[in-house]
Amino acid sequence: MTTALFVSQLLNGLQFGVILFLVAAGLTLVFGVMDFINLAHGVQYMIGAYLVAVATASTGNFAIGLISGLFGALVLGVVLETLVFRHLTRKDHLDQVLATFGVILVVTELARIVFGAAPIAFPIPAALSGAVTLMPGLVYPVWRLVILAAGVGVAVLLWYLVTRTRLGMLVRAGSTHPQTVAALGVDVDRLFRAVFAFGAVLAGLAGAMAGPLVSVEPTMGDRILIVAFVVIVIGGIGSIKGAFVAAIIVGLVDTLGRAFAPELLKLLIGRSAAAAAGPALSSMAIYLLMAAVLSFRPTGLFGGRS
Repeated sequence: MTTALFVSQLLNGLQFGVILFLVAAGLTLVFGVMDFINLAHGVQYMIGAYLVAVATASTGNFAIGLISGLFGALVLGVVLETLVFRHLTRKDHLDQVLATFGVILVVTELARIVFGAAPIAFPIPAALSGAVTLMPGLVYPVWRLVILAAGVGVAVLLWYLVTRTRLGMLVRAGSTHPQTVAALGVDVDRLFRAVFAFGAVLAGLAGAMAGPLVSVEPTMGDRILIVAFVVIVIGGIGSIKGAFVAAIIVGLVDTLGRAFAPELLKLLIGRSAAAAAGPALSSMAIYLLMAAVLSFRPTGLFGGRS
């Protein structure tokens, strides 16, 4: 293992972590503020990737495609909230899980009908398709650095909105004392709708960032949704800071585990056994991490909802 290889995998882990944060931030906002379990958040990630890819291909301009795709993700979020989710906010969590799972099936099949079952091409924008030399022996893609910068920028923006603005104050108050906030003349339903729409845009942005690196296909949201739930449980449900820290930790553990676990196991067991056990152990790593965290802090690292 060389220093350049280790730094490269470290950056890959950070990049995966910020994509997880973009997805998990919307999830934890919706659950922390609205007490609503939205399993359909993954399809919003998938639709965001599709819309940006199609809009970029149609216009030939990534900036226009990104704006169009995020607007489309916003519209989809508002439509789903209006037609389905607003009728479930005061229902039992089991009802929310079943209904949003149904939304996953419907939207996934609609995406398969509209876009086809095969993955579609989503090339990296030409202006951001190069690479830079970070250190001797390490040439790193510009697009992955852009993802890192975008994720950190969104994290700072969310921190400012939640902790330093009147809207953030209302969101925090509405998550704990909605009746009191409503009595002060605030339209809590409209506030919750805005939170849900913002979460949909974050998921769409995550899909747009990840699209050139993964296969843009109808089930792409299912895979990241499970890991995003692991992130918000580790960080603390409802905590933006917890979502960011946990996303970075999970991204690093997952990436470094997949890259180095087989090689490290070869030092302890035989080569063939390590080749078989390494991938399995690396796949389990984030769930073992979650179990370890919950053993010591049942509400997560930053004490969200229990």
